Amino acid sequence: MLRFLVRRVSGAVVILLIISAVTFWLFYAIPRDPALMSCGKNCTPEALAQIRHNLGIDKPIPVQYWDWLVGIFAGREYSGYGFCHAPCLGYSFANREPVYGTIMDRLPLTLSLAFGSALVFLVLGIGAGMLAALKQGRFLDKLASSLSLIGSSLQIYFVGYIAMFLLVAKLGVLDQPSYTPLTQNPVSWASGMLLPCLTLAIIFTANYTRMTRSQLVEQLSEDYVRTARAKGLSRANVFFRFAWRGAMGPIVTVFGIDLGTLFGGAIITETTFSMQGIGRLAVDSVDKSDLPMLLGVTLLSAGAIVFLNVLVDAVYALIDPRIRLA
Repeated sequence: MLRFLVRRVSGAVVILLIISAVTFWLFYAIPRDPALMSCGKNCTPEALAQIRHNLGIDKPIPVQYWDWLVGIFAGREYSGYGFCHAPCLGYSFANREPVYGTIMDRLPLTLSLAFGSALVFLVLGIGAGMLAALKQGRFLDKLASSLSLIGSSLQIYFVGYIAMFLLVAKLGVLDQPSYTPLTQNPVSWASGMLLPCLTLAIIFTANYTRMTRSQLVEQLSEDYVRTARAKGLSRANVFFRFAWRGAMGPIVTVFGIDLGTLFGGAIITETTFSMQGIGRLAVDSVDKSDLPMLLGVTLLSAGAIVFLNVLVDAVYALIDPRIRLA
């Protein structure tokens, strides 16, 4: 098991290095000069050269990437800004603030949205899928399948605006979406994040309902499940001990990918509810051509996906020992 994890972690580190190098080159090798944004209208060649030097973009791209990579682990010196302590992702072109500090300020909101919505769609989606598989071909199965089809067809911005109009403005059932740190006031945190989490969870709930149902129906028709039934095991024992364990693999895989994507920022949800998370930060960075900030957000999203894929591999190895030999 340890050798299996070492191989997966080593591969993940290599993948992150490749992603960072390619992303850095794509962002910084574009023709547009970000120094022109900071120079203003009355820009002189001397002032432009000084700004490039202060931003650290007056060197060849490979040298810039090496300096940036070293800054993550050891920090680096920026002319005009001072020393940036590790982990240093540079300074924003737009507001001159440290990229790492800005991301860390926005991350708690995105984590709250990701974990809150994940809890909702796992409980509702897997629960509905299990019920549909148990009642295969009956009314509850058809109802769950129909609702999942409708849910997967909805769009977050449409559901979000309708929900805010009905549940917040008209009926007053829910509070206006907002973010309060969990450690500061758990009640305010839950009331402010409830509507965004429910809205984000709708599409995922529909997908997990259909996936859970299809996997369980397939497992229930396997020979080893039929053999367990023939031996006289109870229906619940067969379902949870054999069929459910066999169906967990694809669900764990998709969940790892979905959760990693949510860590990178639920862009549409945060924009719909005017919440300042990682997704909204990415949109603002694109609008302002803020390359260091956009690079930091991109690598955060990539890192979350890679890390969770390693975690999924570890869970796979626990579920099926044969995978450890792969």
